[in-house]
Amino acid sequence: MQFTLDATSKNARACTITTAHSTIQTPVFMPVGTLGSVKALDMDDVLNLLGAEIILANTYHTYLRPGDKTIAKMGKLHGFTTYNKSFLTDSGGFQAFSLSDISKPKKDGIEFRSHIDGSKHFFTPKKVIDIQHNLGSDIMMILDDLVALPATGQRIKTSIERTTAWAKESIQYFREKQKNGIGIDQNIFAIIQGGTDKGFRTKSATELCAMDYDGFAIGGLSVGELNNEMYDTVEHTVQYMPKDKPRYLMGVGTPEDLIENIERGIDMFDCVMPTRNARNGTLFTSFGRINIKGAKFKEDSEPIDKECKCLTCKRYTRAYMNHLFRSKELAYFRLATIHNLHYYLNLMREARKAILADKYAEFKIEFYKKRNL
Repeated sequence: MQFTLDATSKNARACTITTAHSTIQTPVFMPVGTLGSVKALDMDDVLNLLGAEIILANTYHTYLRPGDKTIAKMGKLHGFTTYNKSFLTDSGGFQAFSLSDISKPKKDGIEFRSHIDGSKHFFTPKKVIDIQHNLGSDIMMILDDLVALPATGQRIKTSIERTTAWAKESIQYFREKQKNGIGIDQNIFAIIQGGTDKGFRTKSATELCAMDYDGFAIGGLSVGELNNEMYDTVEHTVQYMPKDKPRYLMGVGTPEDLIENIERGIDMFDCVMPTRNARNGTLFTSFGRINIKGAKFKEDSEPIDKECKCLTCKRYTRAYMNHLFRSKELAYFRLATIHNLHYYLNLMREARKAILADKYAEFKIEFYKKRNL
């Protein structure tokens, strides 16, 4: 991986990340392709209509179905899916958290039962790396111990101690494998934990950022805390993160969350929000959200967003999208998903332009002005 810090506008950063498969300009939003597929889209949509240089796939889900060994035989993620740009794969730690009724973190890993057939599995730091070697992702995340908020101080302390211990094991194993010719084109990121406690975040960031990782993520946020608590935690944590490596905020979030955290120095984001909300009828626009199933759109001849240049807005009306949603037509899911992801990706491109011009503060003011917030 090559990393270049191209420009700053106060704390906001415009960077370039080059992997074996693509050149990624930040700030960047990564569409979520949990099972190697962005829901409702094919890879032609992702590559040519959206121009996404990196998407996220899920280690837990692809391990269970179709299986990481199957994916390896089929040309790894790039060959299997035909998406020839960059993949980031998460570690499975979040799924252990979100499926906590069928999982249990332990000292040396996470025990869980498959949500598909109930079969028993155990993720260790090394096993998660082995799985991601089979997947062939450009950026892999290490196993971490994520907790819901609010949580007791003791539980957060245990979380960061486990995360640090697993990080030490992970980076040693990953570098040894590279020396033996395995994963030489892959990169590895550590995940900073600590809840919203600044002392814990300082400890976790300091310990992890002293290790030989290619980039660093902030995890364990957008899991129940207030927005201002998330923003304060990010602002505190980034000061302990290297300036010459990518900074990734995991699982966040709304357009407002992206704008606020870019201002605080974050480079990379992912979230299911644009795709999931599209399927449920919520569409993102330059002036805020709309719920396309509303009766007021039944005879509305305007596009979803006059400022948007996506396929959906250039060709179809709100009335047609309202009709498709209410009629449960499958075409709705594709068109709505294209629009929402185009909005997110374009927002990142416009943010980058503002940073390069050192006008991010003005860009943020205009962003909120359009929303009357």
